[in-house]
Amino acid sequence: MKRITIVLFSMTVMITAHAQTTNQNLKTSSTPALKPKLVVGIVIDQMRYDYIYRYWSKFGNDGFKRLIAEGYFCRNTNYNYVPTYTGPGHTSIYTGTTPAVHGIVANDWYNKTTGKDMYCAQDDNVNGVGTTTPEGKRSPANMLTTTITDELRLSTNMKSKVIGVALKDRSAILPAGHTANAAYWYDGSIGSFITSTYYMKELPAWVNDFNKKELAKKYLSQPWNTLLPIEQYTESLPDDNKYETIFKGETKPTFPHNLPETQKLNGGLNIIRATPFGNSLTKDFAIETIKSENMGKNTATDFLAVSFSSPDYIGHSYGPNSVEQEDDYIRLDKDLAELLSFIDAQIGKNNTLVFLTADHAAPEVPNYLTDLKIPSGYVHEKKILDTLKKELNKVYGDTLVLAFKNQQLFLNHKAIAEKKLSQVQVEGFICEFMQTMPNVSEVISANTMNNTQFTEGSRYLMQKGYNANRSGDVLVNYLPAYIDDYSPTGTTHGSPYSYDTHVPLIFYGWNIKQGSTADQIYITDLAATLAMMLNIQFPNGCTGKPISNLVK
Repeated sequence: MKRITIVLFSMTVMITAHAQTTNQNLKTSSTPALKPKLVVGIVIDQMRYDYIYRYWSKFGNDGFKRLIAEGYFCRNTNYNYVPTYTGPGHTSIYTGTTPAVHGIVANDWYNKTTGKDMYCAQDDNVNGVGTTTPEGKRSPANMLTTTITDELRLSTNMKSKVIGVALKDRSAILPAGHTANAAYWYDGSIGSFITSTYYMKELPAWVNDFNKKELAKKYLSQPWNTLLPIEQYTESLPDDNKYETIFKGETKPTFPHNLPETQKLNGGLNIIRATPFGNSLTKDFAIETIKSENMGKNTATDFLAVSFSSPDYIGHSYGPNSVEQEDDYIRLDKDLAELLSFIDAQIGKNNTLVFLTADHAAPEVPNYLTDLKIPSGYVHEKKILDTLKKELNKVYGDTLVLAFKNQQLFLNHKAIAEKKLSQVQVEGFICEFMQTMPNVSEVISANTMNNTQFTEGSRYLMQKGYNANRSGDVLVNYLPAYIDDYSPTGTTHGSPYSYDTHVPLIFYGWNIKQGSTADQIYITDLAATLAMMLNIQFPNGCTGKPISNLVK
């Protein structure tokens, strides 16, 4: 009997201990993980991955170097669709999906219903706040899915504060999402940050106070000269070369650029966009946003989406091998250092989750490659379109083409129906004809897009960027290093090739351990990763996957 009592007692102790352990485990597993007080998403417009390494010796220790030394660097991050433009890029970062799903198929596209171009952030149902110009008629209404910033707001019953900031309206509006507290962008006609009635009826007092400082005028009151002695810019071509665009009022594309004298001929205060001072103005406004809105001081996680637009304007004008672009990134490095230092003081590194990436990269200037005997050049789109229309008129008695935009042909469906033609056959005829055009790599019809599943290569990327309601009837891809002939100087972007798709991606701050990976990562994985970190829903159209090394 005594032995039985001892056994029963031992069993009771074991069961009790097991129950306590189980309860403790349940209690531990059900305890929500601590979240950052603030998320800061930094997108650099037209940043090539290799710029980090090219300009490394010129960077200080507190900007790009700090992010990499203390953060997690995803070195093989690519866009998984085309076209690689600003609007689709920012949208894909924050929605975790591609234009096929989120619907922002380009910066602007041909609207099949109205027969007019549609701008990605255009909204004629709202008005500007802080401006009377059309620049204020903007909202995220054309975006078809939620963003990670929307999901953050929804997860906290709208307690999280979300604000987008950029010089470009689309770069502020689309990342901030449908439910944002605010998005602010720059109106160069008045030199001020503005918003629209989508968000509010009048600008907050702090925005008005910021605008009254007229910082754009102050930045433009000085010539743009190199920050370092110009002979130190050894990572670039000579300052005076034929591959760069010349500001109106200048005779050469060389330093110093006399901004006080030339700004009247180059868009007035809008010229700041094409200088590094546009980044500094954005940084100033971002810091003021955090400070004046008390971001990171709330009970719920806040989110600031900030985009630096000036590198894109500078790249379009001068190209990736210019002293101008090198100077731009050296100065941007200092702006990032100031922003990070402010975050340290205001919220704390361990309370702030930062990520930095780009909306697309950029190719070399084709004329420069041609001079080096590398296959490259320009596609004369108007000539191709005129030739195609003549051929269609000869065969069908009608040109049948309404528009050629974003390397996509939009056909006249009404005319095709009235002539009792087969849409599929017309698309097929155009595909065969376009394939014979100079420097064309691939041509795909809408019918093929809708009935074939591609799994790799350029056609896969074209399909990921294809939205049946907004994309064209025939999609065209050019050979590598060939771009449309919009300008013989500077560069552009939009292709499925690595020089346009490969971008940096760095995570830093809250719960981020130092490291790097060369694993293949798609830009759509970013939003999925943030969702897992924040323990919230994925954006409702998300097709990306969390980056495993960051969410273990």
